[in-house]
Amino acid sequence: MIRTHPPGTPTFHPLYVQIKALIERGLASGEWKPGEAIPPETALAARYGVSLGTVRKAIEALAAENLVVRRQGKGTFVATHTEERTSNFRFLRIRRNDGEDEYPVSRLVDFRRSRAGAEVARLLNLKAGEGVFVLRRVLDYGGRPTVLDEITLPAALFRGMTRERYDAYRGSMYGFFETGFGVTMLRATERLRAVPAEAAVAALLDVVPGEPLLAVDRVTYTYGDRPVEFRRGLYSTLNHHYWNELS
Repeated sequence: MIRTHPPGTPTFHPLYVQIKALIERGLASGEWKPGEAIPPETALAARYGVSLGTVRKAIEALAAENLVVRRQGKGTFVATHTEERTSNFRFLRIRRNDGEDEYPVSRLVDFRRSRAGAEVARLLNLKAGEGVFVLRRVLDYGGRPTVLDEITLPAALFRGMTRERYDAYRGSMYGFFETGFGVTMLRATERLRAVPAEAAVAALLDVVPGEPLLAVDRVTYTYGDRPVEFRRGLYSTLNHHYWNELS
């Protein structure tokens, strides 16, 4: 017979999981900022009153979730989207059909302030009608438009965002969110389906209206599993494909 815990009964977490949560709390509060080194494992063990092995296991778990990066002989650093390779290929899963990685060129085609509709409000844990920023951009691969992104962000979390501020930033979009607004994208969920290209979309992606596109709906989360971005991407798969590795 399977026993269930009565309501309100605390559940047990291994010690390393508790230490992982304490370190993650420090990351979320900004005690250690993106790109900075966190204290050595020996210092963390002394701080939390646990063994070195427990701290090491906690950091391994954080590294597995891409929250920190371990560098041989240098220490452990808070993961950051300002590192070009990390920001481009951790979340962007499109590859050329020959399998080669390729860095896209981003073009912002629209920037506006709007109000959250029912679907976006539900996905971002907002109230319907709350303020949001909506950015539309095209990603060019090899000089050819390949991806049309519509990105929706809670206005309250990205105060002071303007098109001019976005255009002035040199780097990835997630790097811009991180350095400009202190919002670090940690994980995402995606839903994929096939859709026909509407006329306006077809013009932006230089495809024939009605051509099949891959639609990727993504919700991205920061610390505390807080949803902070809804992104609807439309992908032309003439020369590219969506790629993911499962383990």
